[in-house]
Amino acid sequence: MKKTGFIAIVGKPNVGKSTLLNTMLGEKIAIVSDKPQTTRNRVTGILTKDDTQYVFLDTPGMHNPKNKLGDFMMRAANNAIADVDCVLYVVEADKHISPAEEALMDKLSRGDIPSILIINKIDISNGEKVGQTIQTFSEKHDFNAVIPVSAMKGKGIETIFEELQPFMNPSDWFFPDDIITDQPERQIAAEIIREKILRLTNDEIPHGTAVVIEAFEEKKNLISIRAEIFCERESHKGILIGKNGATLKRIGSYAREDLESFLGVQVYLNLWVKVKENWRDSAAQVANFGFKDE
Repeated sequence: MKKTGFIAIVGKPNVGKSTLLNTMLGEKIAIVSDKPQTTRNRVTGILTKDDTQYVFLDTPGMHNPKNKLGDFMMRAANNAIADVDCVLYVVEADKHISPAEEALMDKLSRGDIPSILIINKIDISNGEKVGQTIQTFSEKHDFNAVIPVSAMKGKGIETIFEELQPFMNPSDWFFPDDIITDQPERQIAAEIIREKILRLTNDEIPHGTAVVIEAFEEKKNLISIRAEIFCERESHKGILIGKNGATLKRIGSYAREDLESFLGVQVYLNLWVKVKENWRDSAAQVANFGFKDE
């Protein structure tokens, strides 16, 4: 009998939610970086394994929003929890519980939503810290299971699937068994480009950038993509382009490698940088860049 279930992956920024999703899928569909609040939209990852289809919802990190984009991200995270069969609550070992996490656990308790506590990054921690973390969070919320993992190293991943099984429902699958995401290729392309910006620029610039795919033209054995990178200041534009265009060339080169690997064809990538001052503080501009409530 076929089974399926929807699972939200939640937690603070930078605890490894997107890395966990990519590791569970065996494919990279969510961008990752060492900067917090990398994920902006909800990302759907689909894994069909044996008789079960797991539909994972990777969400923006729980934080106190400081602009309209932050407001959108928090709504995306909260909305993802509403109708799922189970929540994977991801934390790091030896971390204090933030007010945003307290509020999330209260919501799980009030909604009687099944939840599994995932202690990530055990490869850079120790048993004592992991034990303290389990005790701290278990005193705040009655989790259905607790699983220490290393998403980076692939440790503990199979245990997650075992613990999810009781929450999967007899049902036909919602997606074909050979796809891993329902994200449009345009959205994936934009996120891959933004990931390279996150990796190649300093802390101030990445959070003020948005990537819009203006053209996505498929030809025989070639996809031609024109993308516009929006930043909030003229000074940021200069940094993104770099001396003689060096930084923009690196962004494009690294992005093209990932795009060709994902799409399976040669990619021609044309990048442009534009300024849209303080766009994150404008609800209209946030929506124009694709950050809309579903």
